[in-house]
Amino acid sequence: MKKNIFVIAAMAAALFGASSCSEEALNPESVITADLYEKNDFDKWLEFNYVNPYNIDFKYRFEMNESDMNYYTIPADMESANMMAHLVKYLCVDTYDEVAGLDFTRGYFPKMFFLIGEWEYRNNGTFILGTAEGGKKILLSGINYLPMFLKQGADALNHYYIKTIHHEFTHILNQTKDYPVDFKQITGSGYVADSWSESPYDSEYLTNGFISSYAQHSDGEDFAEMLSIYVTNTQEYWDAQLKAAGTAGAKSINAKLDIVRLYMKSSWNIDIDQLRATILRRQADVVAGKVDLTDITINK
Repeated sequence: MKKNIFVIAAMAAALFGASSCSEEALNPESVITADLYEKNDFDKWLEFNYVNPYNIDFKYRFEMNESDMNYYTIPADMESANMMAHLVKYLCVDTYDEVAGLDFTRGYFPKMFFLIGEWEYRNNGTFILGTAEGGKKILLSGINYLPMFLKQGADALNHYYIKTIHHEFTHILNQTKDYPVDFKQITGSGYVADSWSESPYDSEYLTNGFISSYAQHSDGEDFAEMLSIYVTNTQEYWDAQLKAAGTAGAKSINAKLDIVRLYMKSSWNIDIDQLRATILRRQADVVAGKVDLTDITINK
C-alpha cells in the first residue's frame, strides 16, 4: 500500500522548550481501548457529523493496528481530539462541501482520520506531521500540542495541522487522477529525496524553484506542497515568497502553479482561488473565536 508522508524539519527542544511532557498528568479520558466500548457524547457527535453524512470514521482512541510501530506514539487526549474534530469539519470538510459540493466530499474525502498525541520523530531531526494511505486514511500526529498552537494564531495552526490535511488530501486526489507529467519536468533535476532538510537545500529552495524545502523531496510532495501552501495562505504571503525566489525561482514556481490550477479545475472542477478564499474566511472565523471548538451538542 502506497503511503505518502509529510514531515517537517525541526527539533523538539527548539519548538517546545526543555520541559518534558512526561511530567504532566495523563488525561484519564485518553486511554488505549479494545474495539468494544460504550459510546460517549463525543462519539455520538462524531457519528452525527462524520459517519452519517460522509461515512468518515474519525478515530481518536489509540489503536495498535492503525499505528506505525516504527515510532513511539501516545494517544490523543480527549480535549485536543475534540478540537481537532471540529477544525477538520469546519476548515476542511465543510470547505469542500461549499466549494466542490457534497457529492465530491462524500466521494473523495478520506474515509478515516486517525489521531495520535505525539509527533512521529525521525532520526534525522525531522518529524512526521501526517500521512495518507491508500486514498482512504489520513493520520494526524502531534494532536496534544493543538491547544498551544491555537493560542499562537492562524500561522501556527496552518503550519502544523490544517495545511497538512490539505497536503495529504492532495495526495489522495492525485492517486485517483494523476497530475500531468509536465509538472515534474519543471525542476526535475532538483529533487533530492531525504536530503531536503540538509544544507543547502533547507535554505535555498525558493531560488531553486520550490515553494518549501520539503517540496524538494519528490514531484509528488512538490505538487502537494504547491497546492496546500497556496490555498492556506494569503496572496501577500505568496507574493513575498515569489519575491524572495528571484526571477528564475519565481518562474519555476509560477509554472508549477499554472499546472496545479489547471489540474484542479479540469480534473475536479475546483477553482483554487475560490478554495483559498473559503479556507481563509473560515480560518479567520476560528481565530476570531466565532467557532466553538468544544460544543458537542447534536442539533437534529
